[in-house]
Amino acid sequence: MKRIILTGGGTAGHVTPNIALLPRLKELQYDIHYIGSYNGIEKELIEQFAIPYHGISTGKLRRYFSVQNFTDPFRVLKGLDEARKLVKILKPDVIFSKGGFVSVPVVLAAKKRRVPTIIHESDMTPGLANKISIPAATKVCCNFPETLSLLPEGKAVLTGSPIRQELLSGDKYQAREFLHFTSDKPVIMVVGGSLGAVAVNEAVRQILPELLKSYQVIHLCGKGKVDESLKGLEGYVQFEYIKEELRHLFAFTDIVISRAGANAICELLALHKPNLLIPLSANASRGDQILNARSFERQGFSVVLEEEELNKELLINTINTLYENRNSYIDAMKNSSQQNSIDTIIDLIESLT
Repeated sequence: MKRIILTGGGTAGHVTPNIALLPRLKELQYDIHYIGSYNGIEKELIEQFAIPYHGISTGKLRRYFSVQNFTDPFRVLKGLDEARKLVKILKPDVIFSKGGFVSVPVVLAAKKRRVPTIIHESDMTPGLANKISIPAATKVCCNFPETLSLLPEGKAVLTGSPIRQELLSGDKYQAREFLHFTSDKPVIMVVGGSLGAVAVNEAVRQILPELLKSYQVIHLCGKGKVDESLKGLEGYVQFEYIKEELRHLFAFTDIVISRAGANAICELLALHKPNLLIPLSANASRGDQILNARSFERQGFSVVLEEEELNKELLINTINTLYENRNSYIDAMKNSSQQNSIDTIIDLIESLT
């Protein structure tokens, strides 16, 4: 039996692509282990799959001043020692890393033990953790054609991001019953996201009276961001977060308004959902969402509005235009080369074991 170590953490985006690979890896009878931080979100997400989970110490490498910059290097060194011991004991045939700072010690330990490693970079430009890890990697997967030129020649592979296959099996009739919506108006899903969701939520709520004349709206607004004054409004439903029914809601949705996190937009691509992206402002991030969104716009998958330019009239007009031209976006997504990411990544794993 071949053994694989999966690693990645810090945010759900560094874990869910690993989860998407699990069914195929189990089907191929891999012995799967996961290395993450002691108490990060990855531990909670992975434990439900009954996979052996190994925690290591982790610290963050910051580009800005913080008191933790003086203590985190010791946590990183401890994590590197723990990762080396784990890789030595587990003797994996291959390692797949989704990034985040917890993955760096694992990738470096794999290099020392001469274990082939595949890294996946979600964003257009590699984050700091992956920049450190890339020299030690055997192959580097990416989501965007533009990223290929930023990666070492011979290592880079355009794969797209693996998404949970259950999202592709939604039932729109179940969604309609669940939401108590009608079938005579198109449906917009708004995904505020957890980080910086307020701006998207507020922009959509400001145009609700106009929007609900022509559309029905599903609003995933984030934890603690439900507007109690809008409860019971016909054609409008809010959720902080939704899990089991999400695949059905996607099946029922005509167009999506979303932030531009890499995993989120790759799910929209796989589902062929025309979308309006409102990326997180560069003032609140390293600007990766803006780059992600503009790449999808260039490829004909998305319409993009910057947060700073949002106003009622522009937002309404953009939504209407997107809906009217939805079929052109669907066609572009159907013709994308990034449709079989799980198959491509599994083939890479198999080629190295």
